[in-house]
Amino acid sequence: MAILVYIENTDGGLKKSAFEAAAYAKAIADQKGDTLVALSIGDVADAELQKLGKYGVTKVLNASQANLKQFVNKAYAAIIAAAAKQEQASVVVLSNSFSGKGLAPRVAAKLDAGLADGAISLPSWNGNDMEVKKTAFSNKAFATEIISSPVKVISLSPNAYELKESPASAEIVPFTADVNANDLSVVLKEIVRATDKISLPEAEIVVSAGRGLKGPENWAMVEELADVLGAATACSKPVSDAGWRPHSEHVGQTGIVVSPNLYIAIGISGAIQHLAGVSSSKTIVVINKDPEAPFFKVADYGIVGDAFEVVPKLTEAIRNLKNN
Repeated sequence: MAILVYIENTDGGLKKSAFEAAAYAKAIADQKGDTLVALSIGDVADAELQKLGKYGVTKVLNASQANLKQFVNKAYAAIIAAAAKQEQASVVVLSNSFSGKGLAPRVAAKLDAGLADGAISLPSWNGNDMEVKKTAFSNKAFATEIISSPVKVISLSPNAYELKESPASAEIVPFTADVNANDLSVVLKEIVRATDKISLPEAEIVVSAGRGLKGPENWAMVEELADVLGAATACSKPVSDAGWRPHSEHVGQTGIVVSPNLYIAIGISGAIQHLAGVSSSKTIVVINKDPEAPFFKVADYGIVGDAFEVVPKLTEAIRNLKNN
């Protein structure tokens, strides 16, 4: 038996979430006493795939067919399921990313497997039953799912599991699976990236701002703080609705859900819809001149003050600390 982990890539490079999924799958493999096999789909160099050995992967199945260089949900799900059957995988691990959220249910259906999506910690075992902890009700509660099917599919929330090294030598093995023509009826021809900034779902640090900044002309100080920290920028829904920032930066219940190690909220009151999208952040820092802002109730650290005074001083202090 084996544990199979699906490895995502972007433009031929492995994402941080891919290494997180590999390290998480390795921990499950250790729990079960199984080997860890990874599956990569698309055009990824062997040297890049061999990096997975650092996290305990001993074999990488490399599906590099020409018609699969761009992500196709149905076709990718078919290949993951085929790889799981070939390797007799008892558990299939994916990242709960944008593509992973679409793949996991399809893979589970193809394998007659139970599915636990959005896991935030390692599963526990009671015989063959797997118990998985995840968030529920827009991150306002926790739930434990129990899967008793012979094959199990689990997707890991980004930034939910620490990268732990388990050095091994990863063997790269070509993998080919039959793909039904219907699975390629809709094909992604091209991806045009709107920005080269850090992806919000992947970001370890997020600097976010709201209506307290008074207008889009004041966003330079937010971007400056983000640059100093190596962070992604985000905003509240009213800001994106007003056109101050693109909708791709909107975090919250109806936007992008993030779980960075550090979330800095500037001039955001903390409406429940916004909190639902950021509450799983490891550390939350709130900067707001209103001491009664709801966000302070969930903050790990809070600064009551004018953002236009606090943020530049914070940026300068961080810059000086880095320089020294």
